[in-house]
Amino acid sequence: MKIATWNVNSIRQRESHVRGWLERVQPDILFLQEIKCEAAQFPAAGFEALGYRAEIVGQKAYNGVAVLARVPFEVTHRALPGLPEDDAQARYIEVVAGGLTAIGIYLPNGNSRGEEGYAYKLAWMDLLAERARVLLEADTPLIVTGDFNVCPTDEDLSPGALTPGDALLRPETRARFRKMLWLGMTDAIRALHPHGRMFTFWDYQAAAWERDSGLRIDHALLSADLAERLVSAMPDREERNLAQPSDHVPVVVELA
Repeated sequence: MKIATWNVNSIRQRESHVRGWLERVQPDILFLQEIKCEAAQFPAAGFEALGYRAEIVGQKAYNGVAVLARVPFEVTHRALPGLPEDDAQARYIEVVAGGLTAIGIYLPNGNSRGEEGYAYKLAWMDLLAERARVLLEADTPLIVTGDFNVCPTDEDLSPGALTPGDALLRPETRARFRKMLWLGMTDAIRALHPHGRMFTFWDYQAAAWERDSGLRIDHALLSADLAERLVSAMPDREERNLAQPSDHVPVVVELA
């Protein structure tokens, strides 16, 4: 089974990119982030023509997540359990497919709205860890994937790509990412590629792509039973070379 994640930075601008990528890579499940549209504006028909059913958790102009799958699946949650009911930020979708639970997230960046915005990021991460704990304690085969907006270690960013106080790097952020690992989850990319540049994001500014000044912020975390089935995990850098690309590239995880 191939499960992928991709922050597309506007699905309506990059529908053709996603369609072409689906035809080339043929994942079984693709989670999307930053679709930047409500469900009614999502171009589902184009993906259905390729055999992919779409489920969307949309939001006007901002955020938004979706899942495209060519295997049968059931949506179990459209918001992170534990969030206030009036929280309108579209950042979470959870599905059951092929005997496993798959969660797609667009974790808050944490750099806007000062300390209040950063506190929201940390609270969101705490709730995500709690959701993972509940599922893991129930022996649920689990993958949590998406744009985490976290560089787990200094090796996960190019020197100088972010300032030291950036919310993606702060100790509290990294501690909460490690908490997910301490629950028993495996960072799929680092399990197979412990060292080296495995970037998934390059800013549009300052020729970051050309200089390979990137970040690894798109992740896939696996429960122990899925980690035992891990065959490959890799960012697909090819997509960043296209005209008008997203600033993120897909990350593809293959399970036996």
